[in-house]
Amino acid sequence: MKELNDIFNLMKDIISNEIGQKRVYDKDLAKALGIHQTTLATIKKRGKIPYDKVLDFCAKRKISINWLLYDQVVESIRDETEKFARIRYFNDIYASAGGGAFNYEKESEYINIDKKILEHLGITNIKDIEAINVLGESMEPTLRDGSVVFVDKSDKNIKKDGIFVLYSNDGLFIKRIFYGIDGNCEIISDNPAYPTQTMPKGSFEIVGKVIGSVSKLTH
Repeated sequence: MKELNDIFNLMKDIISNEIGQKRVYDKDLAKALGIHQTTLATIKKRGKIPYDKVLDFCAKRKISINWLLYDQVVESIRDETEKFARIRYFNDIYASAGGGAFNYEKESEYINIDKKILEHLGITNIKDIEAINVLGESMEPTLRDGSVVFVDKSDKNIKKDGIFVLYSNDGLFIKRIFYGIDGNCEIISDNPAYPTQTMPKGSFEIVGKVIGSVSKLTH
């Protein structure tokens, strides 16, 4: 990575281009960073990069932070970045495959998944895909406790075979659903130790269809 003074000098060059090739001083750089000139002097003395300010500087100008800090060209970064897909992951949401416990705090993050893995799972369109956790053993051996499942929220057609995430007053569940002509639905577990339940169709909401999963190795 470049030295701090080299980074600041390059930022001054960028500012200079913005104002018509005029000379840029520390006070101008401090203003562009949104800090006081004395703060900039302290930063330079300590040699510590103010990453939050530098990131804001780059974001406002649509400049690659990798180029500013490492001289990495955008094309090389794009080639590596495009190998991965960003999936919205609800780390605090557990869809129960067993006893009905759940946690539905909608705070999400993003996980980067190699696109080849998603293709292997049959996932080609990630726009409506979200990831949540499995809690319980009722869907074993298909889905293990602690697995992360990918849910297609655009697919709610329970008349087709598959595993679905459903939400009811009792919680969030992952089950197979058999739609009956009488309007009732059989909620089916893959683990034969768990009995099939019958629920009226209007008593639950379909969140989406499970289209893939990843799980930890067990010993």
